[in-house]
Amino acid sequence: MALAAGVRLVQRMSSTRAFAKVAPHVVPALDRGVHRLTRGRVLLSARLLPGVILTSTGARSGLPRRTPLACMPERDGASWLLVGSNFGRTGHPAWTHNLLAHPGASISWKGRDIPATAHLLTGEDRAAAWRALVGFWPPYATYQSRVTREIRLFRITATPPEGVRG
Repeated sequence: MALAAGVRLVQRMSSTRAFAKVAPHVVPALDRGVHRLTRGRVLLSARLLPGVILTSTGARSGLPRRTPLACMPERDGASWLLVGSNFGRTGHPAWTHNLLAHPGASISWKGRDIPATAHLLTGEDRAAAWRALVGFWPPYATYQSRVTREIRLFRITATPPEGVRG
């Protein structure tokens, strides 16, 4: 009971405009630092929501970009849903532009670096994923209600090693 009440409190707090203003500057920096210090074993924000560190290729720079993200795991760790909510801010987050330009990426999941491919979800695939995500973390609906853009959703799927078919 106490855990459920704590989660609801965090969900309410994360739906506020004040959180949306501060979190994008604080949460990723803390996640990156703790993830680095623990050699990929700990991601602070994953104490509330499952999380990954996405390594994508910069759309313009071509350089590797590491971004801590909440995710919704699917299919026993073979794929994950990533939400470009940007905490309900007006613009799409940079990592979504990177994945559109370069869908090949990797994620750090539970201390393992996993090569992966990202797919932007559209149509019924997106609608089904959105329903699942809002059930998983209701503040996503609040984030969408604040912006006119459609929040981008990606399914990132582990890429089988060379010579192995999935």
